[in-house]
Amino acid sequence: MRALVSGASLIDGECIRGGRTGPRADDPAGPEGPDAQGRVRRSRHCPVGRVPDINVVGGGLRKCSAEPTTGFYRDGCCATGPEDAGSHTVCSIVTGEFLRFSRLAGNDLSTPAPQLGFPGLAPGDRWCVCAPRWLEAERAGCAPGVVLAATHERALEVIPIEMLLANAVEPDPGGVAPDG
Repeated sequence: MRALVSGASLIDGECIRGGRTGPRADDPAGPEGPDAQGRVRRSRHCPVGRVPDINVVGGGLRKCSAEPTTGFYRDGCCATGPEDAGSHTVCSIVTGEFLRFSRLAGNDLSTPAPQLGFPGLAPGDRWCVCAPRWLEAERAGCAPGVVLAATHERALEVIPIEMLLANAVEPDPGGVAPDG
């Protein structure tokens, strides 16, 4: 089964690097491809710098959440690339305690921001959390559970695998389905 989700392809719930390579229909930059002078144009919506989608246990990166849609590329996956300065790589099932911690640390994830297309999170939602923030929360004793198959291997640059394993949870089997 193949589904297209805003920038990434999903095959049986697995995030595939590259996904959609063309511009959105409303892209004012116009189509990809050579211009009149033969220069190649790329859509700003193509994740050109995206790194391979491998999870922390060595398999293909699984989808974290489509409802709410998460990920740096807002494709449901905790994929990353050079543009992702915050390393949104840890697929977490957020808790009320973590949401309070995050708000106090300066990142209010529970308040909706409709102007940014952000619905606000509630306990039980899955979200691609920044690896440094997750590590801060773990050290403060309020780290949310981690879905290992949906956590990008780049999280290991910040968080020891032992910490992720100690906080691993199995999500609702319907929660990581390919079509959300």
